[in-house]
Amino acid sequence: MKEYSSFKEIDRDLKILKLQTKIDQEEIKLNIERTKSAMSPLSLMGSIAGSILQKAFILKAVTKITGLKKVTASVKK
Repeated sequence: MKEYSSFKEIDRDLKILKLQTKIDQEEIKLNIERTKSAMSPLSLMGSIAGSILQKAFILKAVTKITGLKKVTASVKK
């Protein structure tokens, strides 16, 4: 525990703690807004579409590199 020799030191540390608290509160607000933005339906749809396109591109590249062809199963009735 820190020992203080004057009220001036106490006041200085209190000001620092108050500023740190305000900074932390603003960071929380910012994180909440970022989370809201990231979880919006438009953002989620964009992420899903991007992921699908990325996987399709990778699959196409791997297929081209390995020479594999698309295999389709046919079921006779």
